[in-house]
Amino acid sequence: MYYYVSGTVAHTAPYLAVIDCGGVGYACRTTSVTLAALERGKAAKLYTYLNVREDAMELYGFATESELGCFKMLIGVSGVGPKAALSILSSSTADQLALAIITGDEKTLTVAPGIGKKIAQRIILELKDKLAKGQLSGMAGEAYGGAGVTVIPENKSSEAAAALAVLGYSQSETAAALKGIDLDSLTLEQVIKQALKKMVK
Repeated sequence: MYYYVSGTVAHTAPYLAVIDCGGVGYACRTTSVTLAALERGKAAKLYTYLNVREDAMELYGFATESELGCFKMLIGVSGVGPKAALSILSSSTADQLALAIITGDEKTLTVAPGIGKKIAQRIILELKDKLAKGQLSGMAGEAYGGAGVTVIPENKSSEAAAALAVLGYSQSETAAALKGIDLDSLTLEQVIKQALKKMVK
């Protein structure tokens, strides 16, 4: 329903940013990472996700499309709700989270308040292969220009590119990250890991 909201930061609080768009204040649940990039009274643009429940409608907003992409993939895991996803993304950036999933790093996930070892293991189990193959809910297709685009990986390079597209990276950013990586001798996971390390820097 809402792709993004753009306006002036009217108010911030833990896990909350209110964006004034033409006199209407949109309350966006968000992460500490996004909050750190906002300044009251300054212009801001948040990429949004509308969560609809029987008893409430809540808007979630993120400073980057990659953070939004990670939020979507996290809430797609059984037992992980929006609150837990915000907790994880407040403790790790989108890139660090993706790297943790690819490498099976439970500790990075359990640093987040309320995230125990079992939930961390479930997140890694459910997302590791999908992330490596760029198959998360069609988000790779959306990152390449719209929901109507389907990404069909043909080789290790395109599979890695599709996985990075899931996180919101453009084709040019992906190409730059993959440049210089030995695609022939490394596994797909190793290729993605090295590319993400470049992105994090």
